[in-house]
Amino acid sequence: MRGVDPWRISVAPMMDCTDRHCRYFLRLLCPHVRLYSEMVTAAAIMHGDCDRLLRFDPAEHPLALQLGGSDPRLLAAAVRKAEPYGYDEINLNVGCPSSRVAEGSFGACLMGSPGLVARCVQAMQAESGLPVTVKTRIGIDDRDDYGFLHDFISQVSAAGCRTFVVHARKALLSGLSPKENREIPPLLYATVYRLKADFPDLRIILNGGIDTLAAIRTHLAAGVDGVMIGRKAYADPYWLTAVETGVLDRTGMWQPPSRGDVVAAMARYARQETGERVRLHHITRHMLGLYHGQPGARAWRRFLSTRGCAVDAGPELLLESLKMVTGDDAGF
Repeated sequence: MRGVDPWRISVAPMMDCTDRHCRYFLRLLCPHVRLYSEMVTAAAIMHGDCDRLLRFDPAEHPLALQLGGSDPRLLAAAVRKAEPYGYDEINLNVGCPSSRVAEGSFGACLMGSPGLVARCVQAMQAESGLPVTVKTRIGIDDRDDYGFLHDFISQVSAAGCRTFVVHARKALLSGLSPKENREIPPLLYATVYRLKADFPDLRIILNGGIDTLAAIRTHLAAGVDGVMIGRKAYADPYWLTAVETGVLDRTGMWQPPSRGDVVAAMARYARQETGERVRLHHITRHMLGLYHGQPGARAWRRFLSTRGCAVDAGPELLLESLKMVTGDDAGF
């Protein structure tokens, strides 16, 4: 898409959601939206099964790898090990508020150590020619004044980070679950708009609570460089076809597949992927929202949730599931 910022629309990294099967599925619905991996810790890459953690299908491009960690040397080593896999971006998680992540001294708590984040960015950049970006919040706990955020962005951008994804809520590091941290702290979009005005040369991507085309257009009109969509993309994935055609101006250039087309494509994908280490459920669990709001959606979800979990469930079950939905869009 000539002239369109490759970060204009993206789907957020979501733990237990945006694994490689989910991303392949989403890519069928939005060919030009930027996708992000689940957060992978630098330690897991250094000591775990790299192929299991990092491999992906070429169809998933453009794709960012999100890393978690706070040790510059360990993050640099992880970037070095990830380099051959061919990601398009390395993103550092400075936004996750979970207590487990905080106990590891990374995620949102790192906002309190901008100098350390800057060193992490520099170390990662030294190992890769890819863009190294940062996903963060607008503040943490009672450190939520604009000056705190401005100073954080100033220090980290001085280290070479040119793209920031900013969740327009502060993070409360104790007392709230990650889900509550996505809902209870108020959304302060104007803070992110102000950040873009103060740092016009940086790419500022807004994240948090975006679930309508109108909201996307409003935020883009306010001057941010892009928006990142979170739970809406997982709960109602077919909505991404409207984002592709209605926001990225693909009308007439790309024909959205029917839902049935997508099911058929995922059945073909499942034939290639299912085996000893991958069960059908690992794939179909990400598809349960495909018929969101459509006739037969509940029966379809129930069918995949129950039958798809069987040990011997095969790809043909996906095609059989189409009997659960009605209307012209059911077929392929």
